[in-house]
Amino acid sequence: MSLKLDGKKLSLEIEERLYNYISSNKKIAKRSPGLAVVRIGEDPASGVYVNNKEKACSRIGIKSFIFHLNDSAEQEEVEELIIKLNSDKDIDGILLQLPIPKKFDEQKLISNINPSKDVDGLNEINIGKLVKNEPAMRSCTPAGIINLLRSQNITIEGKKIVVIGRSLLVGKPLSLMLLNLNGTVTMTHSKTLNLNKVCKEADILIAAAGKPNLVDSSFVKEGAVIIDVGIHRLKSSEENLTRLCGDVLLEDVISKVFAYTPVPGGVGPMTVTMLLVNTIFSWKKQFGLSSTLKDLLP
Repeated sequence: MSLKLDGKKLSLEIEERLYNYISSNKKIAKRSPGLAVVRIGEDPASGVYVNNKEKACSRIGIKSFIFHLNDSAEQEEVEELIIKLNSDKDIDGILLQLPIPKKFDEQKLISNINPSKDVDGLNEINIGKLVKNEPAMRSCTPAGIINLLRSQNITIEGKKIVVIGRSLLVGKPLSLMLLNLNGTVTMTHSKTLNLNKVCKEADILIAAAGKPNLVDSSFVKEGAVIIDVGIHRLKSSEENLTRLCGDVLLEDVISKVFAYTPVPGGVGPMTVTMLLVNTIFSWKKQFGLSSTLKDLLP
């Protein structure tokens, strides 16, 4: 039977560690960690994600500050807000909730976030430090995936790893993190020739293509580990109902794989948890607190 990499279970275990860490250090710091989330517009999925992040903060003792701007806001207004949050001593982390309306210069906004408060790990300073394998904020989804693999003692060093997708959010930073951990990494994308043949060589296959049910059994070698980053809402055969699925056609591959992530309940919960980890690391650094959490940042 294949091993389920249960992100929901692991995220709760890490949350308990984070709660205990905040509780034992709050008196020294004289305040709780603070996370500011900037949301622009009315994207319904973003509303759900922000709500989930707010609840997660509340569970472990992080104070959340939600700034919800109309999509009529101007670039300059958002930049001014970010600059103000950079200098706010009660805020350790700043997250720009993506996606944002197309009229905004997304990368310019991210560049305005102080790298030490950039809990999404997308500022070019933090990306540069990742390239150089220096300590810095790490992108949340890739860091969550590394923790999922480590939690089940799945070896990264020396393994052939194929990543499908080259986004700045997942594919690129994840490939660099795995490379820094001595994996042999191949990054593929929509223009890769013979994609299923390339994927079939992988000991660890990570699907972050953003295409529902792209990966079937023809992509997967016997005994591989498969990580599904995708999450899609598809219409069900029953009228007016929808169902969630990932980039992997799980029912087709599950008999072949050694381990897999479910959708939902795999990578998703770990992304939120790593956001909390990054916020606490920024808080820890500001107050010179000792750390028992170093194993959580790849």
